[in-house]
Amino acid sequence: MDPLAEAKRQWIAHGWADAADGMAVVTSVMRAQQLLLARVDAALKPFALSFARFEVLRLLAFSRAGRLPLSSVVARLQVHPTTVTSTAERLVRDGLVVREPHPHDGRAALLALTDAGRELVERATSALNTEVFADPGMDDGDAAELVAIVARLRKAAGDFADPRPQPDAL
Repeated sequence: MDPLAEAKRQWIAHGWADAADGMAVVTSVMRAQQLLLARVDAALKPFALSFARFEVLRLLAFSRAGRLPLSSVVARLQVHPTTVTSTAERLVRDGLVVREPHPHDGRAALLALTDAGRELVERATSALNTEVFADPGMDDGDAAELVAIVARLRKAAGDFADPRPQPDAL
């Protein structure tokens, strides 16, 4: 028996039919998140990285100079500033990033990837690609459909807006 289908049946049986579909959606997505996070955690465990720490390192590695203002990290990862600050402190403590003064804003700091951080994030990315991302547990069509559905949910919640139309090339 599917426990989530049984939960939906119970919702309906208890008179909450108007909320049963929504409960099934939320519970299903949360369970899927648990399943995927378990796979990600297992892939990152040999590197002593949480997904949050991995995301900061990967974001810095993607940047042109390997460094970004803390505010840019917060905006791009869409997490609370306190979370990024705490994550950054652990990465600094472990020698994977350093804090640098911002060249134009004395109140701001830059996070910069160290050589050790770059080497670690490359190995961790390879593991995630092999162990999780190359086969997320569904076929390509379902994966594309799921990403599109979740993108609509995120957009409706204000996570992002459609990009402005670009002018035609000359």
